[in-house]
Amino acid sequence: MIEELHIVGGGMAGSEAAWQAANLGVPVVLHEMRPERGTFAHKTGNLGEMVCSNSFRSDDHEQNAVGLLHWEMKAAGGLIMDAAYRHRLPAGGALAVDRELFAEDITAALSAHPNVRVSYEEVTELPDQGRWIFATGPLTSDALGQSIARATGSDALAFFDAIAPIVHAESIDMDVAWMQSRYDKGETEDERRAYLNCPMDRETYEAFIDALLAADKTEFHEGETAGYFDGCLPIEVMAERGRETLRHGPMKPVGLTNANDPENKPYAVVQLRRDNALGTLFNIVGFQTKMKYGAQKEVFRMIPGLENARFARLGGIHRNTFLNSPTLLDAGMRLRAQPNVRFAGQITGVEGYVESAAMGLLAGRMAAAEALGTALEPAPQDSAHGALVHHITGGAEAKTFQPMNVNFGLFRPLEGLRGGRKGRRERYKAYTDRAKEAWTGWLEGQAAGAAQTEAAE
Repeated sequence: MIEELHIVGGGMAGSEAAWQAANLGVPVVLHEMRPERGTFAHKTGNLGEMVCSNSFRSDDHEQNAVGLLHWEMKAAGGLIMDAAYRHRLPAGGALAVDRELFAEDITAALSAHPNVRVSYEEVTELPDQGRWIFATGPLTSDALGQSIARATGSDALAFFDAIAPIVHAESIDMDVAWMQSRYDKGETEDERRAYLNCPMDRETYEAFIDALLAADKTEFHEGETAGYFDGCLPIEVMAERGRETLRHGPMKPVGLTNANDPENKPYAVVQLRRDNALGTLFNIVGFQTKMKYGAQKEVFRMIPGLENARFARLGGIHRNTFLNSPTLLDAGMRLRAQPNVRFAGQITGVEGYVESAAMGLLAGRMAAAEALGTALEPAPQDSAHGALVHHITGGAEAKTFQPMNVNFGLFRPLEGLRGGRKGRRERYKAYTDRAKEAWTGWLEGQAAGAAQTEAAE
């Protein structure tokens, strides 16, 4: 009889891990504390709920490392990517989803799987018996966090994640705002008009920055430190780095022409991306914030077109924990001090929904192979999955370890290719071609190994 695999956390990583293991024939118990115990960021008890954004970022699997992860996960029969494509929203070259339909789909699929049992309760300790994957994500409960700290012999590192606000579409002034993706990117008209743009002249921008810097902010509790991950900086923190920082970041005005006033080039542009299939909700792109709620309404209504904005959700900030994985985890993502426990997802020090789900995919397959007694080669380092897991479990410098998005800088170089910006397209295509070949071979090898084991039995 195959031993049950216990997975703690029903987010991207835990859901994907459960799906992969269950499809390989391993009975899975998926433990999720919501809705019995909620979090600051989550609003429902659904599995796979998205809280920070509704985007999986670029879907370009030939020129972008995260797009390559999409391709690899799809090739591996990934639940997260399958649901994402099924509930896709226009977003230029990005993969954005209707977050409610997406989470409902994930919940229904796992609840209906014959090898999955969902158990709604909080797990507060690292068990010393059985097979476990902990994919509790950035909002690991205090009790479990303390148990992890005891098991690792060191404190988990911490930083803060900020959440962007969501606006009701009907409250946006379309005589001021217009629909256009940057550089008109996208294959369809919907994709080329996937973003809503609010223009600012220089005077408005300067007043906005002044208000942003002066606004009341959330204070940290004693003992907390504000070590932000650069990919999710609150806009106030960016503004504190220099008055022009936002104009060269989320508010850059390039690649856009104001349809309401084409003769005047905006000094800065605030973009909003559709957040649901109905097009009734838009989130403000890159506008994660730690401003207090009252201040958010005042400051964001200074944005042209949002003067009468109604907010479905205001921004927020929460504590985010992750392990020093290069020190604590082995190549199989097992806790060195307690090998019956694996970790997956954002708690391992990867950043982003896609990366978290990808680590869940690997952890689920690794744990399933172990439970089935089949040999499983490590994920090939030349694949996006392999490059990322190699980085967090040994490739990164432990002393300076920080959350990492997948990127081509994690890939082993290819000889004979032109360097620099001019050679980038050829180089990236070569990386993705090599990765796809390596990943396909790894999947085929695992399938053949499983078939041999089944035949022997």
